[in-house]
Amino acid sequence: MNPGQRVYVDGPFGALSADRHAHADGFVFIAGGIGITPMMSHLWTLADRGDRRPLVLIYGGQDLDGLTFRDEIDLLVSRLRLKVVYVLAAPPAGWTGRDGLVSEELLRRHMPREGSTSFICGPQPMMDAVEQSLHRLGVPMGDYHSEQFNLA
Repeated sequence: MNPGQRVYVDGPFGALSADRHAHADGFVFIAGGIGITPMMSHLWTLADRGDRRPLVLIYGGQDLDGLTFRDEIDLLVSRLRLKVVYVLAAPPAGWTGRDGLVSEELLRRHMPREGSTSFICGPQPMMDAVEQSLHRLGVPMGDYHSEQFNLA
C-alpha cells in the first residue's frame, strides 16, 4: 500500500453486545482461546460503568500459558462481581482449577439459574458444544449469543 491509497474496510458484522441486553440480571461469558478478546471488551466496559450485576467468566485454554489476559482478569475481579472459572485441557502439575473441556456438567454447575444472558466465543467445536449443552440445560435460545468467525 502507498500513502493516500484508497482502501475499503468491511465489518464488523457481529452483534455480540451486552448493551443489547440491558434487561439481563447478569452475564455469563464463555471463552475458548483467543475468544477471550471480545469478552474482555465487555468486562472492561462493565467495570468502567460500575456495573454491579453478577458476572461469570468461563475461560478454557490448552494450557496456562495459553490463557491470555490473566493479569487483567485478576484486576477485573476486584472491580466487578466477577466469578472466574479457568479450564485447561493440559494443566500443569499442581493445577487446582478445572481440567478438560468446557463441559455440560461445568456449565450446569456455574450457570446462574435464570435471568442472565450468555456470550460465547472461541473455536467453532467449542462453541457448538456449549450451545448444545445450554440447549439441553434449558437455557432459552434467545439468552445465549455466539461470535461467529466463519462467514462462509
